[in-house]
Amino acid sequence: MKFAEHLSAHITPEWRKQYINYEIKILIETDLEVDNTALIKEMKAMLYLAVEEAPSAESVEPEVVTRHFANFDEQFFLYCDKELKKINTFYAEKLAEATRKFANLNSELNDSLEYMKMGKKKGGLIKKTVACTEFYLSLILLQNYQTLNHTGFRKILKKHDKLLNTDLGVKWREEHVEVSHFFTNRDIDKLIHDTESMVTNDLEGGDRQKAMKRLRVPPLGEKQSPWTTFKVGLFSGSFIVLLIAVVLSAIFQEEYSENLKIAFRLYRGPLLIIEFLFLIGINVYGWRSSGVNHVLIFELDPRNHLSEQHLMELAAIFGVVWALSLLTFLYSASLSIPPYVNPLGLVLIILAFLINPFKVFRHDARFWFLRICGRMFAAPFFHVGFADFWLGDQLNSFVSGLLDFQFLVCFYITNGNWLQAGDTSQCMERDFIIRPIVNCIPAWVRFAQCCRRYYDTKEAFPHLVNAGKYATTFAVVIFATLKAVYKDDYTSSTENPYVFLWIISQIVSSCYAYTWDIKMDWGLLDKSAGENTFLREEIVYSSTFYYFAIIEDFILRFSWALSLYLTELGYVSTDIMASVLSPLEVFRRFVWNFFRLENEHLNNCGKFRAVRDISVAPIDSSDQIQIIRMMDEDDGVINRGKRKASKKKEEKKPLLLHDESIVNFKAIPMSTIQA
Repeated sequence: MKFAEHLSAHITPEWRKQYINYEIKILIETDLEVDNTALIKEMKAMLYLAVEEAPSAESVEPEVVTRHFANFDEQFFLYCDKELKKINTFYAEKLAEATRKFANLNSELNDSLEYMKMGKKKGGLIKKTVACTEFYLSLILLQNYQTLNHTGFRKILKKHDKLLNTDLGVKWREEHVEVSHFFTNRDIDKLIHDTESMVTNDLEGGDRQKAMKRLRVPPLGEKQSPWTTFKVGLFSGSFIVLLIAVVLSAIFQEEYSENLKIAFRLYRGPLLIIEFLFLIGINVYGWRSSGVNHVLIFELDPRNHLSEQHLMELAAIFGVVWALSLLTFLYSASLSIPPYVNPLGLVLIILAFLINPFKVFRHDARFWFLRICGRMFAAPFFHVGFADFWLGDQLNSFVSGLLDFQFLVCFYITNGNWLQAGDTSQCMERDFIIRPIVNCIPAWVRFAQCCRRYYDTKEAFPHLVNAGKYATTFAVVIFATLKAVYKDDYTSSTENPYVFLWIISQIVSSCYAYTWDIKMDWGLLDKSAGENTFLREEIVYSSTFYYFAIIEDFILRFSWALSLYLTELGYVSTDIMASVLSPLEVFRRFVWNFFRLENEHLNNCGKFRAVRDISVAPIDSSDQIQIIRMMDEDDGVINRGKRKASKKKEEKKPLLLHDESIVNFKAIPMSTIQA
């Protein structure tokens, strides 16, 4: 593994600009009639460029070659010194902050213990314990910062000496890095030891093993268990096979077409949940691999949270249960089981898993979800965090699923026959009260959250403007309901005025929501985007992905127009269109998730950022040995890959620095730099 890959895997994303910089910007004047130009170069590329542009020793005097490298070293070590000052300053600030936090935490903990000794109950002891574990993580984070930056200097200076055949890099490191404050200072080690002692003696009664278990830090590069990987593959494969069996079975049971139509409505909602779970698993993988710190943004426990494989495993297991339940429904006559017992049993299994009070089956994750759901539905009465509003947005893409669950509840209340469906129109077409209310619930949740955010911040923009976006959904639902109520009063839909009012409200709502997605939620269409046309200055993913998302979001935001055209002309039924568009809306939200969290990570656009610093991949002793071993490898530094998609190839131009004593260096194409 190359060092830059190791570095990018272990940095704290919120500190990314404070680490040793392998991508540096040098402001240079060219000898052409152009303005100053910022050229992005890697430190490694600078070294290779110096060697590449060095005059041949056979064609020039030795003094010329010596002067060439001397001038380069002047520029290179000047930048190294700038980086060292940046790191020293940041480390000193964080160390002072950690020292203050430790003093406050120790004082508060002593106060709590004194109250307990006096027989008075102090409710904050549990919170102090949690605060100690979070503080300990922040200390490990700072210790990692110390290790990574020192290793980075050793790596690049060793590369300097190897390529230029000199020992100036080693000397510079010994004279500057080895005596620098961030490296020689050992206060962070003392703070870590003192924190361990405080938790051991004050909170765990002298039991160091128990204290260290409480303070445990997730190991670096923690990989999923092979057993988890095996289960994901096993259940995913099983689901695919069972799904094929379901499709083939349904095709050859045409005599039960009406029952199948009702069954599909009953099974569609759970299938959307399975799709949601699987796609969120992919979201987590994308965030983690791209350096988007979703653990910090969602304020998850860095020691105990679900990985992408856990989510995919859960989706695959529910997928198998869903397929088995549907197969049992299709073959219920052969199995002598009432067919409509199966959909209800499936939903009850999902609910039992979710509300199971025992500490099994991802207990912490399930109750975190239930707690966020409670805060979400009680939006006006609670402070709104990032997870609250994010889950509310997911709910807005799950409207079809909610309507399917409403149909399921209504069906089992009104239908007393477990063998036949009977008339279900009172639960669908002729339900003009309950279904519209259910349809408005997700929009109401987000509307209430936006109002609460305005109440807390007193900022009309963006919160009241965002609330207006969700208010347009109320108009869409009202006119859609009136359109259906008065449908029989007109011979043609073109005579129904509510049809046109519904179309107008849909256009307004879709334009409003699409504009908000692109500009506010994703932060795109930035005027200072530079080479990232129509995007923003700093991007995480490939620029192609952004352009795809812009087009995809537009198409799916206005998919209702295609649905209206196809259903009005009688090409497809409304039920089939709902079955097609529902999973597509879930997919749209899946794509939306990537850019919403990326924008929050980079710009804190919603001002939801947690103030605590959490390291999700601290270094342990074995990793330090690995980093030291990598210093002797021949491979060089590579870019993290965040912005490589936005860089264009540079034309070769003779460059002239201010100082006449510095030799010109030509810019090399970025494609020649190892990425």
